[in-house]
Amino acid sequence: MNKNQKVFMWYKVNELWKKGLNKSQISLELGIYRGTVRRYLQMDEPSFHGWINQPKHLPKKLTPYYDYIKKLLENAPYLSASQVEDRLKENYTDLPGVNSKTVYNFVKSIREQHDLRKCKEKTVRQYQKLPEVAYGSEAQVDFGQYYMQTTSGKRMKVYFFAMVLSRSRFKYVYCQCLPFTTQTANYAHELAFEYFGGIPRRIIYDQDRVFIKDENLGDLLLTEEFSQFSQQYPFETVFCRKADPESKGKVENVVKYVKHNFLKGRIFTDAESLQKDCLAWLKRTGNTKVHSTTQKVPASEWEVEQQHLLPYTDIPEKPFLQLPSYKVRKDNTIAYRGNFYSLPIDTYEGVETIVLLEDKGHDLSIYTAQNELLATHKIPNEKGVYVRNTDHGRIKSKTIRKMHETLLYDLGNTPKAEKYLNRLEKDKPRYYHDNLRVMLEPVKKMSCQTISQTIDFCLENDVLNAYHFVDVLNYYEHENQAYSEKSMVNIPKINHPFNYQDIQPKTSNISFYENII
Repeated sequence: MNKNQKVFMWYKVNELWKKGLNKSQISLELGIYRGTVRRYLQMDEPSFHGWINQPKHLPKKLTPYYDYIKKLLENAPYLSASQVEDRLKENYTDLPGVNSKTVYNFVKSIREQHDLRKCKEKTVRQYQKLPEVAYGSEAQVDFGQYYMQTTSGKRMKVYFFAMVLSRSRFKYVYCQCLPFTTQTANYAHELAFEYFGGIPRRIIYDQDRVFIKDENLGDLLLTEEFSQFSQQYPFETVFCRKADPESKGKVENVVKYVKHNFLKGRIFTDAESLQKDCLAWLKRTGNTKVHSTTQKVPASEWEVEQQHLLPYTDIPEKPFLQLPSYKVRKDNTIAYRGNFYSLPIDTYEGVETIVLLEDKGHDLSIYTAQNELLATHKIPNEKGVYVRNTDHGRIKSKTIRKMHETLLYDLGNTPKAEKYLNRLEKDKPRYYHDNLRVMLEPVKKMSCQTISQTIDFCLENDVLNAYHFVDVLNYYEHENQAYSEKSMVNIPKINHPFNYQDIQPKTSNISFYENII
């Protein structure tokens, strides 16, 4: 600032101070350092004017070292001010005590006076447009990530895999909520092969840790899983030089296209919906608009290129997602992003107890280490919140086991009864207690035949819901009673006043049975 600016700023600082603003607020309001505000407030008006009228061109403490620093920067212009300061301390034991900021300003002034730029100008890399590759010969792969807004107003980081056929520019994108591993990257490859209707002969990659575990002086070592995957399918892997994105510019453009045309401004709900929307975008826009370089529609070009791809006949199999693990606290809670979330009271089993977390943007799903769902919570907008499910305060494990044994006994304690209960528990681990409670009382009133028929039907038709089980139970009990009454009618009795041939037994409505199914 010049002298007039300093005078104006002194009066402005004092004016805001009298209005009740503190030093930090004045600093933000005027865009000056807080230390400057403090210094101005310490001086009254006469002291301030005396200070700004003092001569400022005083001898610099580092002036004796001017020639040394100039020569040092001429020989090594890439040195930083902190490195220059260290060299001064190394070579001059009589160096006066100065602040590092003083050294920085002195070095900066020498650079400006003699045009000694810190970094040498990079040599401009010369490019030449390459001819288009043959159909089916090449594809390029890259990863991207983007922060999306959720329905609750939070930000959610999503990750995506992109593959583009180099000739037709036909693209495929796969999105998920977790960083890519080698397994999920392999799965995304197969989805792309399925989407393209074949496999390109060569695929170009970055030197990404998902694919490479060691550069090995140029003899790249692939991760074990990707090495097995690349040997399974007939394509050649080609890796760019490190920090050389221009070698795969086609897919770099796809990544930017996905971010700014598809993801930007879109609200995240869940990963499945995002992937569905992404495929719809590819069909609607990504692969159907005229490409700016080829001036052709990628979808039309793909119809030609598909005929030159190598065959792909497998079915992609989604791998088990490696969710991030978190330690369970002694109070059966977990801490996640500034909030605490409750777990069932018997979850904690020691200091090594862990759970797996899946952040879905607005919901948080918590799983055991065996990937069984433990709890689902809404993620609050605030921080420091304890999100609690009141049901987590009850100890259920002993109660459930006792109820399981009681119901198994009432069902006849047969192998098929045990098989049915085990299947029910595996299918609905979180609601198993509630299912047992629904079944317990109705089973006590039924005959062994009805129970056996019901279990057979439910096992055969995969009926894994207690309400449906009870419906089937009542249906068979009704049928068995009707059959029993009909049998009693056919037993001859002597001197009975009624003609049983005129009595019609009750019949069941077939729609009742269909509704059960």
